Amino acid sequence: METTATGGAGETGYVHGYTDREARRLGEQADALAELLHGGTRYPAGSRVLEVGCGVGAQTLHLIDGSPGAELTCVDVSAESLARARASVTAARPGARATWVRADLHDLPFADGEFDHLFVCFVLEHLPDPVAALAGLRRVLRPGGTLTVIEGDHGSAFFHPDSAPARALIGHLVALQAAKGGDALIGRRLHPLVRAAGYGRVHVGPRTVYVDASRPALVQGFIHDTFTAMVGSVRDEAVAAGLATPGQWRDGIDGLRRTAGPDGAFHYTFFKATAVNPARPDAAHGGAHGGTAGQDARTSGSTSRA
Repeated sequence: METTATGGAGETGYVHGYTDREARRLGEQADALAELLHGGTRYPAGSRVLEVGCGVGAQTLHLIDGSPGAELTCVDVSAESLARARASVTAARPGARATWVRADLHDLPFADGEFDHLFVCFVLEHLPDPVAALAGLRRVLRPGGTLTVIEGDHGSAFFHPDSAPARALIGHLVALQAAKGGDALIGRRLHPLVRAAGYGRVHVGPRTVYVDASRPALVQGFIHDTFTAMVGSVRDEAVAAGLATPGQWRDGIDGLRRTAGPDGAFHYTFFKATAVNPARPDAAHGGAHGGTAGQDARTSGSTSRA
């Protein structure tokens, strides 16, 4: 859903802000969705992995847990976020094999083909030209290396009891992100975006969150701490832009919170793409779809499809 955007040329603002509260939300979101999002992603010992747009390190912790022997390099354009990430990982996973680099994803200070795998989570949604970003990343990914991309899609949010004010708030968030050059509905576009960037063997699969009262951990972890908190983070900007009055915003948040009640339910879909950097430019569209079976240990970035 969110990490800190890495922009540079055409850099966009991060719609949710760089606050302590947002950093906590990102950590809570990553923990609540760890198995859902990281399931099937395992990098072999010794493989060189680049996490693009690591933000405050919320996803980094789970990359380390899933692939403790991988050589992880974490990049972000925000010095403050990178410092938070380093401190968090150092405290929680002492001895982890992680290198921290402040850089713009459009101008990475790495050699051609330096990495075996790229991991890009909740970054493309904040970029004005995600195809150009993905295409540029191919330079640092060796031929045959793998790409993993994860994004959400706010249009996939369905809930009971239904609430027109809550749906309006989600629409305001989508509009505010679009005004900053991003796309909160990008999940549905991952397959064509990755293919257009020149990758081969592209496969995209849904990672669906369903929550009701029988899943109390997700009631708190996803409805309250992830989705409602994410929408709530743009309250002041939405009111200032005239998209909603304070009363309308309060009604919408109350509508989202009611979905966490005994008779409530919530559905949201993330999309996870896997792909391969082709050895030849004309091989980009030669495969049926992604996955990483049949490659050597350094190339294999996943034990299952998206």
